[in-house]
Amino acid sequence: MSRARFAAAASFLPLAWLATASASAADSAAPPAPIVLKAAHLFDGKSGTLTSPGLVIVQGNKIVGVGPGAPIPAGAKLIDLGDATLLPGFIDAHVHLTDEATDNPYRDFYEGMLRFPAEQSFIAEKHAHSTLAAGFTTVRNVGAGDWVDIALRNAINAGLVQGPRILAAAHAIGSPGGHCDQPPFPPDAVKPLTPIEGICSGPEQCREAVRDQMKWGADVIKICASGGVFSEADPLKVPQLTPEEFRAIMSEAHAWGRKVAAHAHGDEAARLAVEAGVDSIEHGSFLSVETLKLMKQKGTYLVPTRMAVWWSEAHASSYPPPIAAKARMLSAAHTEMFKNALRIGVPIAFGTDSGVSPHGMNAHEFVLMVELGMAPAAALLAGTRDAARLLGVDAITGTLEAGKSADVVAVPGNPLDSIAATEHPSFVMARGAIYR
Repeated sequence: MSRARFAAAASFLPLAWLATASASAADSAAPPAPIVLKAAHLFDGKSGTLTSPGLVIVQGNKIVGVGPGAPIPAGAKLIDLGDATLLPGFIDAHVHLTDEATDNPYRDFYEGMLRFPAEQSFIAEKHAHSTLAAGFTTVRNVGAGDWVDIALRNAINAGLVQGPRILAAAHAIGSPGGHCDQPPFPPDAVKPLTPIEGICSGPEQCREAVRDQMKWGADVIKICASGGVFSEADPLKVPQLTPEEFRAIMSEAHAWGRKVAAHAHGDEAARLAVEAGVDSIEHGSFLSVETLKLMKQKGTYLVPTRMAVWWSEAHASSYPPPIAAKARMLSAAHTEMFKNALRIGVPIAFGTDSGVSPHGMNAHEFVLMVELGMAPAAALLAGTRDAARLLGVDAITGTLEAGKSADVVAVPGNPLDSIAATEHPSFVMARGAIYR
């Protein structure tokens, strides 16, 4: 339609409709009213200490002021949360939003294989919503099939569904027959996985697998350095990648600005990954003192996922025998490893492996870490500031500071006195939107 014809047509519209439309347009363009969050205490994620009273001022999707001295803008809406503590939105550096284990891992796996990717996306969205409601405003999803975590991340970023900020890995990368591979199906019945799905042999194939994940949108690269609990045939401690394969993966990922997270229960596998430059060791059940010292020296993070160990041991009696045996052998070794990591001063970032345990229970990891000797303030920092540093989003979130994303959670009372308060958030804000 030409401009003249459009003007002529518009002249027939009722003036009242035009006035309403203009007012609506003006309203939609108006900035949202500032929000003042008030509580008895504040843990800003910077100092590791509690201050009182707590005050955070939000404008749109950003924090614009923190602390009782911050100027309160005119027209601000006050939300008084009473006897509670304001904290940065929690960060879980190890989740699997597309999965949720029950007492039958075999059934879970086969049911997952038989789902259409679109169906799996709806399930993942449900888990994302549970995670957000639990106070976790950022997560790192370390492995998913069919690019479902990429799709979910994009849908959340576009405002189509509710969920935390997601850093997605797409397919985890590993060797044929290893923890990242599928079970040994007959190759003429089920197509073997390829580098596109993360399965590779030799440094060049592994480099290709990294490039494939990045091509289709991976924010982070996840690798399987050793065996795992829920893959039946592979031993827990044996390295599943060669030194040359480790180096190819790290060099390619880091050249593209992607960090690498290594699933590693075994000490030798973890050491090879650390020597090759991996950014974090996930689980780390059998790490030696020497490897932990090397991690501290290199600044390699430990993501202990104590939740997975705790949950798997508690439910081992219902697992198939080969999986149950692996689950039972981890607990004592993991306990000793974690205490050694605390003593040595290895950097620790919060991660649960949720998907092995139910989504929405993520904050119980705080309780488990404190039970093993971690100070409550250190545990909170691991789940906020330090996890943000590992994920590379510390310029955006992880602390309550002016200019950062308005990711805020409130828990009852004082979590330094009772860390279990983190399991019962009374308020959740993500990117300026209130979800709880």
